[in-house]
Amino acid sequence: MKPPQPSFKEPLATMRRAGFTLVEVMIAVGVLGVVVASLYGGFVYAFSQISLVQQNIRATQILEEKMEVVRLLNWDQLVNQPGFVPASFTAPFYASNPANPRSNAFTYTGTVLVTNAPVSESYASSLRMIQVGLTWTSGSVVRQRQMTTFVSQYGMQYYVY
Repeated sequence: MKPPQPSFKEPLATMRRAGFTLVEVMIAVGVLGVVVASLYGGFVYAFSQISLVQQNIRATQILEEKMEVVRLLNWDQLVNQPGFVPASFTAPFYASNPANPRSNAFTYTGTVLVTNAPVSESYASSLRMIQVGLTWTSGSVVRQRQMTTFVSQYGMQYYVY
């Protein structure tokens, strides 16, 4: 059996247009390369943003934890016992397993500052401002977060409306 021969009724130009030329294939490969590179860049950016959000959430958790500890202290512990509230602390990023940190784990470095409140009212002597600050390095960028609260000597239970 012989392979079918081209019919002489079809012009040769029609038969040559049946496939892709080398230029068309190269342009298609170039467009595909740009699409793949863009997709890869998008994934890299998205994963870095997810990592940054995780770090910020963990920083907020640490700040809230320290504020809750301050909330449980009484006035004498905050004001009259120097050193009762530690001035600095560290906290791991991976809190679920601090004994065996992951290879890319890092720690947050924090400070607790108990000072007089920046007010000039008559109750200023019975009010303290507490600032908890947190610093960590993400990649080559140093990041910081801070929370501030006020503590009254007599608390809300002594207010009369």
